[in-house]
Amino acid sequence: MLVSVTGGTGFVGAHSVAAAVRRGHRVRLLARDEAKAGRALAPLGVDLGAVDVVVGDVTDEASVRRVVRGADAVLHAASVYSFDSRRHAEMTRVNERGTEVVLDAARRHGAAPIVHVSTFGVLDPGEGRTVRAESAVGRPRERYMATKAAADRVARRHQAQGAPVTITYPPALLGPHDPNLGDQTTRLRNALRGLMPMWPLGGFPVGDVRDTAAFHMDLLETPGQGWHLTPGRYVSTRQYVSVLRQVTGRRLPAVFLPARAMLPVGLLTGAVQRVWPWHIPAEYGAVYTCVRDLRVDADPAARPVTETVGDAVGWLHRAGLLSDRQAGLAAGRPLPVPADRDELRKERR
Repeated sequence: MLVSVTGGTGFVGAHSVAAAVRRGHRVRLLARDEAKAGRALAPLGVDLGAVDVVVGDVTDEASVRRVVRGADAVLHAASVYSFDSRRHAEMTRVNERGTEVVLDAARRHGAAPIVHVSTFGVLDPGEGRTVRAESAVGRPRERYMATKAAADRVARRHQAQGAPVTITYPPALLGPHDPNLGDQTTRLRNALRGLMPMWPLGGFPVGDVRDTAAFHMDLLETPGQGWHLTPGRYVSTRQYVSVLRQVTGRRLPAVFLPARAMLPVGLLTGAVQRVWPWHIPAEYGAVYTCVRDLRVDADPAARPVTETVGDAVGWLHRAGLLSDRQAGLAAGRPLPVPADRDELRKERR
């Protein structure tokens, strides 16, 4: 099967490409920089001979047509995931306009299925805090989530018109080999570097990028429509810090404050960040996520959070992004063989 992938040089996309190649599929991916594809995929053991790279951008209709033409299935994983206020315009362009261009082209070229990668943060739990795949799309008051909600409505419009579009809602994802050092991985690294002594109360669902990648491949091999939360489980910020202490063996002192009380700080740092050249760890989007405190039903197929975080910390250490002291017990942690983990995931399901 030929699978076309957007966002294949990102965290979710690269792991999904690796899962596709392991299952014997050919991959054609869209990337703005061909060399970046090799840098993102080679550490995952991907045979680059099984991957064809089309240079272009998700907002460019011509390059999108080239990447989806003749594809059996399409995975649209491209997006700007960031709570950095300097990237607001880019989020709107890529997340909203890019989704319109990609899904329209995939549909016109007859791909089936078409999997659109959304995020749990766009869902409205209604009464209570637990979101499910069938939950309505809300209107989050945070720019990244708002652009993803707009993209989700584009995907649901295609579904309503009968297109073979499936939408996935990954939790906050961690794991090894993050080619762009995205927001979640950066937040984990900053916590271990001592840059996050204060945490908002609340929490969020956490999952493993490798579980989400395997889940995407299951969907791409089964045409149809649907909505799916990818494997994960809810973790409070207290539990999150506890997991960090467990996998590193470090004390990691932390102060926990009511999330709503920290929102003004997040708004202030967001305003300052627009003119400040260096990244400020205290982000409005992260605090807002904890204020919403969305829950998911625990998925038995999700690997333990300690394993996910431990593998992420071990990879950060091997990549030279954490010192021996910062990584603690996770320094030099070996990673499991991907094929073995795929088999274990199937057993859990």
